[in-house]
Amino acid sequence: MAETEFAPAKINLCLHVTGRRADGYHLLDSLVVFAGVGDQVSGTLADPPSLSVEGPKAEGLTGEGDNLVLRAARAMGVSARIVLEKHLPVSSGIGGGSADAAATLRLLARLSGRALPEAAAVLALGADVPVCLAGRPARMTGIGEGLAPLPPLPEVWLVLANPGVALSTPAIFRALARADNAPLPRDLPRLRSAADLAAFVMMQRNDLEPPALALEPVIGRVKAALSAQAGCLMARMSGSGATCFGLFADPLAAHAAARAIRAAEPGWWVADAPLLP
Repeated sequence: MAETEFAPAKINLCLHVTGRRADGYHLLDSLVVFAGVGDQVSGTLADPPSLSVEGPKAEGLTGEGDNLVLRAARAMGVSARIVLEKHLPVSSGIGGGSADAAATLRLLARLSGRALPEAAAVLALGADVPVCLAGRPARMTGIGEGLAPLPPLPEVWLVLANPGVALSTPAIFRALARADNAPLPRDLPRLRSAADLAAFVMMQRNDLEPPALALEPVIGRVKAALSAQAGCLMARMSGSGATCFGLFADPLAAHAAARAIRAAEPGWWVADAPLLP
């Protein structure tokens, strides 16, 4: 019988680029959360292994080559027939591929009875895979290997919007004006309400947003569309873009905002979802 695993969208509430190592990897300091919208990975133990990709965002993805799901399966050393149901846009700054790889690791561990690999062991799959494997709100530092759980966050709803442009993460990092920016505050405050969370996040940055905006000015339109919605506490680009998020204190306001943006921009991918605890 097939087992399934949810692969939630990863959201960088803020992302500070704090340095660059001699090997070229950038050092990050980021608050990462997960949304109640994402892809789904299902599978059964089988030999030979296989991967099929389906779903509304499956176009252009195949079950061959360097697909992160296949790489994760090889890393686990488990042979399985896997189906990836793709709902998140590709190359969109919300960790779709990394979330899929992490979900594959969890799925195969459950199917085979093997232990999940340590975070450091999956870093080779991508900087976001360790935090996606943990699947809980975290402060992510270093090149993705440093993970510290966040204190309980307030109930918040997210509206995600992507204008349909794919951004290359390496290209965004190459376009950075500087890589030695200030980190997040050492001690994070207790955030008791959605307004508290939004106020704190607004005081931080996404250092990848300016170069992303320079490469794809439409990101400015996405942020403006989110900010203009009733109940939006703040809006920002996630990760290396081009997906932007808006924070809302009320699920009905978030749903209404998503519906309004979807009607105004039918070519965009838009979703509203709770922030997962």
